[in-house]
Amino acid sequence: MAGRQPVIALTSGEPAGIGPEICVRVAREPVAARLVVIGDRSLLAGCPNVEHVALERPARPGALDPGNARYVLRVLDRAIDGCLSGEFDAMVTAPVQKSVINDAGIAFTGHTEYLAVRTRAPHVVMMLVGGGLRVAVATTHLALADVPRAITRELLAAALRVLDGDLRRRFRIAEPRILVAGLNPHGGEGGHLGTEDRDVIAPAVSAARAAGIQATGPIPADTLFVPERLKAADCALAMYHDQGLPVLKYASFGRGVNVTLGLPFVRTSVDHGTALELAGQGVADPGSLREALHLAIDLAA
Repeated sequence: MAGRQPVIALTSGEPAGIGPEICVRVAREPVAARLVVIGDRSLLAGCPNVEHVALERPARPGALDPGNARYVLRVLDRAIDGCLSGEFDAMVTAPVQKSVINDAGIAFTGHTEYLAVRTRAPHVVMMLVGGGLRVAVATTHLALADVPRAITRELLAAALRVLDGDLRRRFRIAEPRILVAGLNPHGGEGGHLGTEDRDVIAPAVSAARAAGIQATGPIPADTLFVPERLKAADCALAMYHDQGLPVLKYASFGRGVNVTLGLPFVRTSVDHGTALELAGQGVADPGSLREALHLAIDLAA
């Protein structure tokens, strides 16, 4: 890519949400890349470079329609295929509405999982960046009751390998320092409040350290995210979605960026949802999408 600007695919997301309008706003701004916005051109009037993918049905702001679920996935597939072929150097995604895709009878738990399946990536990790923090999660979109069973030594080993590797390769951090959260209050209180910290997380961290990864933990989550501890780290690995992401979103909501690690290409996204109640009013804040685009350009370089 030396000597040329990166080419970035921007998917416009759920057609009834704010995705199309924030894509239009960001696409009009000068950036150090060639931006290709993918979606139905009727939703993207004013974008300088649109690749048209036709809606299945007419879309109205704020009105979800399962009939357009396959359109949303076709938009994603076009960006994925372009990244895999080398046509695009990275992809940036506006938000989708998981519920309406499921209402259409399509199993879909989120961008992260869909990208993993489509690219056949061995393991992917969701990480959010913002407010001076990097917070990754070992599990993504799971019911809280399913989290303890999902956290295994093998899962944590894979997550730490991906996290360490992409922090080095994508973020250019020579020796990443990773803080690993515990699962239970107070680290399980020696097994009295759960044994996962002692029997699963601690051995996984020890094995990672033996493999040359600078991981520390398990650290009780209520003391992991204190400023003094975070100053000496490059990333925190939380055990589940709502353990780590509320901290980052408090620090940077509206400017945070979701990054999928472990893919064969760069993918970033917003830190918010489709905001159906704001769609079509011209008041949606494009700040997170703007940050996602700038980070994708930097990582793709």
